[in-house]
Amino acid sequence: MSYFVVFLGVGVVLGGLAVASSPSPYYGVLGLVWGAVSGCGWLLNLGASFVSLVLFMVYLGGMLVVFVYSVALAADPFPEAWGDWGVVGRGVGLFLLLVVGVVGVVEWCGFVAGAMGGGGLSTVRLDSGGVSLFYSWGVGMFMVAGWGLLLTLFVVLELVRGLSRGVIRAV
Repeated sequence: MSYFVVFLGVGVVLGGLAVASSPSPYYGVLGLVWGAVSGCGWLLNLGASFVSLVLFMVYLGGMLVVFVYSVALAADPFPEAWGDWGVVGRGVGLFLLLVVGVVGVVEWCGFVAGAMGGGGLSTVRLDSGGVSLFYSWGVGMFMVAGWGLLLTLFVVLELVRGLSRGVIRAV
């Protein structure tokens, strides 16, 4: 079981690297889907089924739609491929930066692992307890989520602008 968790963790890292070093928006979408599925599977394996479902709905329901519309507006006439030396160099550089950062944080802070279920005599799991927060603090949370999605929209529009002037232009 732990090998499966490690496999999903590596999938999250590789999905993030694929989005960050994507030569074309077309490949960035594949990296986003791979990272979202791996991350939600990781959370599901650790027991956080509600959080996994919510994140899966947000990632593939919201961000993938933004990527599709952005790719439609910012299609490059000559997209780069994964085998180009510039793309391979960016990927290797990002991977080395990630490894150095993770090793540095683990050495500096120490590694502390916690359980997903919490402790004590509580019968409510921590991820299911978040449902009540949606109902009690819902307005503020939805305002923050809306602001985050608006910010994500502009970040994605800037990421997929390609070699031309960009998506935010007069069509």
